[in-house]
Amino acid sequence: MKIGRITVSDRASAGVYEDRSGPEIEAALRVHFHEAQFDAVIVPDEVEIVAAALLRFTDDLTFDLVVTTGGTGVSARDVTPEATRAVLETELPGFGEVMRMASFAKVKTSILSRATAGIRGHCLIVNLPGKPAAVRECLEILAPAICEGVAHLRGEDPHTPTIQSSPKHE
Repeated sequence: MKIGRITVSDRASAGVYEDRSGPEIEAALRVHFHEAQFDAVIVPDEVEIVAAALLRFTDDLTFDLVVTTGGTGVSARDVTPEATRAVLETELPGFGEVMRMASFAKVKTSILSRATAGIRGHCLIVNLPGKPAAVRECLEILAPAICEGVAHLRGEDPHTPTIQSSPKHE
């Protein structure tokens, strides 16, 4: 199982501050994908650069899952959804819809998120918000769908031991 994580941030990619959201993705996903191999990259908010990172993980390295963090808001520099849609073969809008609905109870501005998800080849791509707490909350909500989606894309039974749903998600 290979998982890529992409942090999309001008400031983190320039070393202005430490990436905390990317490591949060890995920590949250390890609960479900115990034996996964992770690779990570931090890129600036540029459509071409984000799309190139997605293509590297999906096409060149044939990862099973790629999760992005950051760049899903409404500012002019938030371009992750555009870069993601440019490489997707099939969009799965339910991921973004569920994240926005669940987050809205806590953060009324979460409806400004444009996060999406989809499939390229045999890889599931999921956009997440840029804040570490939001990354954890969204992955807890999405975990069952991510586990099942990855299993299907890998041609596996989603209930096999290679992919684990935590007890609270069963």
